[in-house]
Amino acid sequence: MKIYGITGWKNGGKTGLVERLVAEITARGFAVSTIKHAHHRTDVDQPGRDSFRHREAGAQQVLLSSPNRWALMSELRDAPEPTLDELLGHLSPVDLVLIEGYKRDAHPKVEAFRTENGKPTLASENDTIRAVAADCAVESNLPVFDLNDTGAIADFILAEVGL
Repeated sequence: MKIYGITGWKNGGKTGLVERLVAEITARGFAVSTIKHAHHRTDVDQPGRDSFRHREAGAQQVLLSSPNRWALMSELRDAPEPTLDELLGHLSPVDLVLIEGYKRDAHPKVEAFRTENGKPTLASENDTIRAVAADCAVESNLPVFDLNDTGAIADFILAEVGL
């Protein structure tokens, strides 16, 4: 599996870019999965639902299955957060995994950048960033794309990973 990241500051446009890239790259016939890193407490289950009750009762893992999808939830119960490599090991094989976040990990990345954040680009201090996708002019030695030019960004990523 090839991996490529989308990183940036909070509200920098990462999620929208990942969403558009998944649609663009899958439309080109490639199988794509994603990993999203959240810094805050995240719960994909709702209080009162059966699977929530199983987790609250102490289950380490709860696998929820329906005719449309299945999801496996694992409770860390004070264990350390898994590394990105460990999480990648849980995915079924695909052509490309797009990773949102994990700005300090070693995989190559495109930075999503919005001027409204009022912060400098991460690319100036992070050599794993290979390009910047911005909503404004950015001075950089790296390739710079319009944040909304999904096709060009997809072309760049696919060329980078050899797909």
